[in-house]
Amino acid sequence: MSTTPVVRAEHLRKSYGSTLAVQDVSLTVERGEIFGVLGRNGAGKTTTVEMIAGLRRPDGGTVRVLGLDPATQAAAVHDKVGLQLQESALPDRLRVQEALELYASFYAAPADPVDLLDLLGLTVKRDTAFKDLSGGQKQRLSVALALVGRPEVAILDELTTGLDPHARRETWAVVEAVRDAGVTILLVTHLMEEAERLCDRIALISGGLVAATGTPEQIVDLAQGEHVLRVRPERPVPDEVLLGALTGVPDVREAVVEDRALVVRGGGALVQGVLVALARHDVATRDVRLERASLEDAFVSLTGADGADAQPVTTSAEV
Repeated sequence: MSTTPVVRAEHLRKSYGSTLAVQDVSLTVERGEIFGVLGRNGAGKTTTVEMIAGLRRPDGGTVRVLGLDPATQAAAVHDKVGLQLQESALPDRLRVQEALELYASFYAAPADPVDLLDLLGLTVKRDTAFKDLSGGQKQRLSVALALVGRPEVAILDELTTGLDPHARRETWAVVEAVRDAGVTILLVTHLMEEAERLCDRIALISGGLVAATGTPEQIVDLAQGEHVLRVRPERPVPDEVLLGALTGVPDVREAVVEDRALVVRGGGALVQGVLVALARHDVATRDVRLERASLEDAFVSLTGADGADAQPVTTSAEV
């Protein structure tokens, strides 16, 4: 990854009348990653990315996208950033390929609409009117329109809201394909499963503040999210051997023997450390099961059940 962030936002602030939508948001997005902005509806996610995209001017703080200021260099930013908004629609009778060709005409060196149709699985729908597309197909077309200008960065806002589980997973595969094609993605979502599946790193937003940043695993660990590993040895082993094997193993918080099974509680790097330690003591294992803390558990822990407990000091899992 580049040492210079693709996106750098520092202490962003935005109010609408007496409503403070974004209190203090700072984040960085590195080249080639999928970076998630995660939070409940009304947390300030969309306002944050609209300031990053140059659609809204911050009341305070600074933004740089590929070294450019969206507030004063909007045209240059729009040439490099593709944007899929949460609320968007096309004329009912406009056909898929017509829409792509129309948007391509806005750019000096656009992507080939035929290639985008293929990438996003829309080739068979190229002559279909917008009104006749399914929800998932409309979302894929919206991603195609965001990519037609060959952006270096794509901002995708609540991409799968309202989709059924099958269409949602199809759309996730599209997002991964776009990243694999070399586009850095800033993904806005309130779906924990989506963030956990797609994102390399995440900023948890609550009440217009950043509650935590890091990989999904780091955030779970930061919230003291407990992983429980249950291991059954292939032959009876004295308790003192089982427990003694774990002395000094990182991330182990508690280890007990229950009904001849070793139950270990601790952080994210639990499995490898425990199994390697047991192997060093000639303890062969079977029936290895991991009960993993979820990102949703961590979100509630870090932000409070209703998001009201966030504080203006960022808790970061990054080093």
